This record gives sequence, structure tokens and C-alpha cells, in this order.
Amino acid sequence: MSGEQREFDIVLYGATGFVGKLTAEYLAKAGGDARIALAGRSPDKLLAVRDSLGDKAQSWPLITADAAQPSTLNAMAARTRVVVTTVGPYARYGLPLVAACAAAGTDYADLTGEPTFIRDSIDQHHKQAADTGARIVHSCGFDSIPSDLTVFALYRRAEQDGEGQLTDTNYVVRSAKMGVSGGTAASMVELVRTAATDDEARRLLDDPYGLSPDRAAEPQLGGEPDMRWRRGRDIAPELDGYWVGPFVMAMVNTRIVRRSNALLDYAYGRRLEYAEQMSVGRSVLAPALSALSAVGNTATVAVGSRLLHRVPNKVVERILPAPGTGPSEDILENGHYTIETYTSTTTGARYRATIAQKGDPGYKATSVLLGECGLALAVDRDKLSELRGVLTPAAAMGDVLLSRLPAAGVTLETTRLG
Repeated sequence: MSGEQREFDIVLYGATGFVGKLTAEYLAKAGGDARIALAGRSPDKLLAVRDSLGDKAQSWPLITADAAQPSTLNAMAARTRVVVTTVGPYARYGLPLVAACAAAGTDYADLTGEPTFIRDSIDQHHKQAADTGARIVHSCGFDSIPSDLTVFALYRRAEQDGEGQLTDTNYVVRSAKMGVSGGTAASMVELVRTAATDDEARRLLDDPYGLSPDRAAEPQLGGEPDMRWRRGRDIAPELDGYWVGPFVMAMVNTRIVRRSNALLDYAYGRRLEYAEQMSVGRSVLAPALSALSAVGNTATVAVGSRLLHRVPNKVVERILPAPGTGPSEDILENGHYTIETYTSTTTGARYRATIAQKGDPGYKATSVLLGECGLALAVDRDKLSELRGVLTPAAAMGDVLLSRLPAAGVTLETTRLG
């Protein structure tokens, strides 16, 4: 069955989870004429979600599918152009669905922030997906759209201006208000536990080019830059007076950006150095906070992996938020983020890309980003990259997302600084 003959444009798998419900709400509002179905393990819960949506969604079909029953995933993937999934931890539940989509030639988008899962997806399914014409696109939420799209936007701006390729590039979270959900907590625990027991996983997490399509082809630019603490002025004069520390999700986002560069045949440049930071302000305590954040982020996997795997699962479950839970309504609606990405080019030009969005970054804002990725894959197919296989958001649909996101309430602009 070809993509044009599929019954649905989008199947949202995991529609009864916390982010799944938010994504269903967004698609009901922004989906236009797209043919959408909701999928998950429980028909009763799916029905309750559909009933909570507007009139337009009441005709959406419901599909029962379960990661523990791969045949149900295979059947689901064969019916649709695109599967959008919020079912994590992805290392535990994700690969059977990737396999189903790769085999069926079905496009796929998820929210994973788990480098080990992405590496497994690449190793096991990239070639088949490329052969069948499937686009398997990981990290389509707050991790890693702002990272991937701001660097892509800077590349496009420098290209337009004829100012060469990108070199030193730094992502800085200027402000953010967000909560924590059970799904994110479960994914982080899964990642740390894996690092504790798997030497190959630890090597992957230590390698800045761990998601590269060809590790031997990558430039040798020195050690991992993700864990630096710095004065803002060392990044850009516009940040003079500020201090920054490493951003907690740099371990995932930086590798997505580097994979995008490689998949795009190093269009950003072979001298690209990329790091992610968050501003800790300009008070007298800022230098200490910056240093502490660097130490804390470095220790998260190194120490946490040694300790967490010794703690019984029942104890961990009592401490962490339950799966399917999330931030309060106030944080969901009043959360926000503003991120600035600075770069210098091979000609000496300097640029800044700014991306901002309202809504809790990991949930409300993420549901918009994921929904737009699903719609881009489903309804803008003639405008997408020709690349197939296990991709990144920028490599699969960079130009389309730059066009779509402003209408979805995501501000993304580039500024020449010098």
C-alpha cells in the first residue's frame, strides 16, 4: 500500500498519556483536513480522550495497539502515512514501533531524549527505512527542536548572506519556566540505569559524535565541549556580565545537531563546534552557580549510574512522579522558554538565532512542536528533504519547520551581529 493510499495521514500513538493528550488537543485545533486516528492500549481510555476533544475529533477512529504485541504495531503502521508517538521510555518501548514503521515505509516522529535508543534505532533500522522510503525522526519536542532548528536557521542565514560556514556555535537558555512529569523522570532513570550496566552505552554517552552516521569521518576538534562553564562574554559580547553553565539536556541535543550536520553532508561546516549552556544570571553568586552546574551535570551520569542501579525499582517509583502525570495547569499554561544561539562563521561574521515559545517547555510547548512535526511529515511531503532513514528534525524537514512554526506560536528569528 503506497503512502497516497493510506487510510490515515497521522496516527497518534500514546494518546492517553500526559503529552499524548496535549498533542491530541493540538492536532484537533491545528490539524486542518488531516485524517487523524488515536492509538493506545486501552480502548476505554482512548474513547475518553476523544470525547474530551472538540467536535471535529469525534469522527477520529480509535486503534488498539501495544508495544508488547508487535503485530498490532505492524498493522497500525501499515494504515498511515505518519506515526507520532509519545510512548516512553523509548529504550524500553520504542524499537518495535520503529521496526514496524521502517518495514512499512511509514514516517515516524517521537519525543525521545535517550541517545542510546537513538543509536540502536540507527544501527538496527536506518538502512531498511532508507530502502522503504521511511523517515524515522527522533527528538521532535523541546528536545531537540530548539537546538536543531536554531543551528539550521543560522546555517541558512549565513548561506543567504554568503558568509561561509559555521564555526564556534553556542546555545544559551536565557529564561525558562517548566515542570517535571513522570514520563521524563522515567526516561532519565532508564538512561542512567543503562549507563550503569552497559560499557558500550557509557562510551556512547561520552562520545560527542555518538550519533554520527560515520564516526570515522567526523572532524577531530578536541574534547567534548558540553560541560563547560563560562563567562557570557566568552560566547558573545552581547552576554557580557552574565555567567553560564551547561544545559542539562546538552548530552542529547548536541549529538542531534552534530548528526544533522553530517546527514546534510556537513553543510554547517567541518569546523562546527557546538555547546549548550543556560544563563545563571549576573549576580555575585553567578560564577559559583555556573561552576556548580558544570559539576552537577558531569556527575549526573557518572555518579548517578553507580548509585541508582542499586536502588530497588519500587523505591525509585515511590520517589519519582508517576508515569502519565505532569505539571500543574498553571505551569502548563504559564511556562515558557527563550533561547539564543550564537555563531561565528568562517568569514568572521557573527549571528544570533532566537527561539521563544509560551507554555511549559517539556509538555505544552512540546505538544505543539511534535504536532507540527507530524503535520509537516503528513501534509508537506512534497517540500521535505529527499533524505530517508533515521533522521533528525533539521535533516528531515528543516525548511518546512522554519516556515510552519511561526504560525504555531513559535518565534524564531536570526539577527546579524557583526
